[in-house]
Amino acid sequence: MKKTRIPAAFLVAAVVSISACGNTSVPVNTVNSVDDLKGKTIGTQLGTTGYILAGDIEGAKVEGYNKGADAIQALKQAKNDAVIIDMETAKAFVSKNSDLKILDEPFDNEEYSICYRIGDDELGKKLNEALAAIKADGTLDGIISHWIGDDADHASYVADSSITRTGTLTMATNAEFPPYESMENNEIVGIDVDMMRAICDKLGMELTIENMAFDSIITAVTSGKADVGVAGMSVTEDRLKNVNFTDGYATSMQAIVVRAK
Repeated sequence: MKKTRIPAAFLVAAVVSISACGNTSVPVNTVNSVDDLKGKTIGTQLGTTGYILAGDIEGAKVEGYNKGADAIQALKQAKNDAVIIDMETAKAFVSKNSDLKILDEPFDNEEYSICYRIGDDELGKKLNEALAAIKADGTLDGIISHWIGDDADHASYVADSSITRTGTLTMATNAEFPPYESMENNEIVGIDVDMMRAICDKLGMELTIENMAFDSIITAVTSGKADVGVAGMSVTEDRLKNVNFTDGYATSMQAIVVRAK
């Protein structure tokens, strides 16, 4: 068989052509401010404040995900242009993804509270009293310091074993919201979990935690499946139609996460 010599220039052109066809580079980021969100596709977690507020952005298409991590993954794959999510949660995701960044300009400020059934005023009063007590004695600040900041060690609050407990308090949450709640070693951990353990120490109750989709939490509380909903949840007019809220226990802001380049 006669062998044909292929010109080197042809081989180079072929390689370039193949590389171009296989190029799957992610589009350049075009969101650099809150105003740039107009007309963009925005990823959020279903039922969150970010999901609600994103719907007010002019011309924006809001994509809701069951998990914040799913919204972040979609951003990395260019299925959306930005993700709106709690600042501390945004920091946790960006620390593990060098191809993402948080915009300096926050999207919105909010305060987190515990929700409980409308009409359950006695429980609401007890929760507020216990919450005030752990604020006053420094317990809440101590809990937060274990999860947020340069010295955060993720050491969980240890309930007081000497307390005699009467009854159980069931907490509905969504363990997809670090550092407020997430899964570590098959256990739900975070600020909200530790805070509720400290509150149950004050109430003399046993804490039980039910993990579920975020947008199922209020239904769980109103139906009696759970006594409280604690999941980095802020007070909104729509939520107040279905549940009551305690005093606030933490302030945060909604951040905008985009691709780094």
